[in-house]
Amino acid sequence: MKQMRIKGRNILKGTIKISGAKNSAVALIPASILSDDIVTIDNVPNISDISALNEILEFLGAKVKLENGLMTIDTKSIQNKNIPKEISNKLRASYYFMSALLGKYKHVEMYFPGGCKIGARPIDQTLKGFETLGAKVKEENNKFTIDAEELIGGHVYLDMPSVGATINTMLVATKAKGLTIIENAAKEPEIVNVATFLNNMGAKITGAGTSEIRIMGVEKLKGCFTEVIPDRIETGTYVIAGALLGENLKIENIIPEHIESLTLKLTEMGVDMDIQNNYLIINRCEKLKPVNLKTLCYPGFPTDLQQPVTVLLTQCDGISVLEETIYENRFQNIPYLNEMGANIDIIGKKIKVNGPTKLYGAKVVATDLRAGACLILAALIAKGETIVTDIEHVLRGYENIIEKLTNVGAEISLEEI
Repeated sequence: MKQMRIKGRNILKGTIKISGAKNSAVALIPASILSDDIVTIDNVPNISDISALNEILEFLGAKVKLENGLMTIDTKSIQNKNIPKEISNKLRASYYFMSALLGKYKHVEMYFPGGCKIGARPIDQTLKGFETLGAKVKEENNKFTIDAEELIGGHVYLDMPSVGATINTMLVATKAKGLTIIENAAKEPEIVNVATFLNNMGAKITGAGTSEIRIMGVEKLKGCFTEVIPDRIETGTYVIAGALLGENLKIENIIPEHIESLTLKLTEMGVDMDIQNNYLIINRCEKLKPVNLKTLCYPGFPTDLQQPVTVLLTQCDGISVLEETIYENRFQNIPYLNEMGANIDIIGKKIKVNGPTKLYGAKVVATDLRAGACLILAALIAKGETIVTDIEHVLRGYENIIEKLTNVGAEISLEEI
């Protein structure tokens, strides 16, 4: 068990370089097994989710080398084995192996994926895609056995634009016979990253990043090189830190268009930012205007930044209202913020944030990845010392977070307990 100890109210100045996107990397790595050769993925973040995926790859017989963010995956000796529950339960993204193995071998056995407990996270839309393409799904005691005599392209309409279901359907369809059309597809940049990777292998995918994706199946996929895009959620988290405590804080290696829903809201609040092609410079602002926010699928405001931005809302001069529309259990951070001095009311799927309030150090719990990020931000502006326990959640998604924050002036350390 680990905990993070943070002394607050230090100004942040210097440069933070953004790592590769967690939500891209965790899909690119399982997608690699569709190749019949060696693939190379650059800018892979050094986070625990990647270690968990590598464990699955090595269990299946792949040869993996990861050094300085460059991952080489040789799948020529891979075997289609039943992925044990203790491995698949480590993270949500393990279910991308479900679609990659089904696409390559027409058969897969594995348990329901794990991940943060932020509400109902069914995989019904993923299974709907599998069945549309000709697979038969059997579930018993949370174990899925999925078979297909033949995978044949079809027309898949997603009831909601789910990132996971879009990627999973795309992976299975890559080697299916004929044309697959995904309607109401998710549009996130990570989907474009995965589609580009598959196309570099020889897949025929068009429309990624729009609501309609078309995949013409191919028989074989070759080796290739690709690069993980910058992490827009990590970017947003550090941008919020800059809005709270920045003094010409530079956030570099970013794609500004990917965080526009955040930066537009920050501009509405009155935050001082200078946004350039691949970096931005941000300063704290003494008087912030309250705003209303609603989480939506991309390009709307991301649910993964809802918890971190709540800290900034506590410093706005007035009442802000935030509505969560994606997950029903994503306010677990609120009681801890209130313990630290915030004045936040939970009203169904909304929170009402009364500001500005001073925050004070406390002992709090990171209940999930983004709740942990939220509490770290709160600790950075709190008077005194904060201890954040269950910090393993945060280490799943933020590469070198202690080093990055320490380098710009934060007092933060990791402890074994």
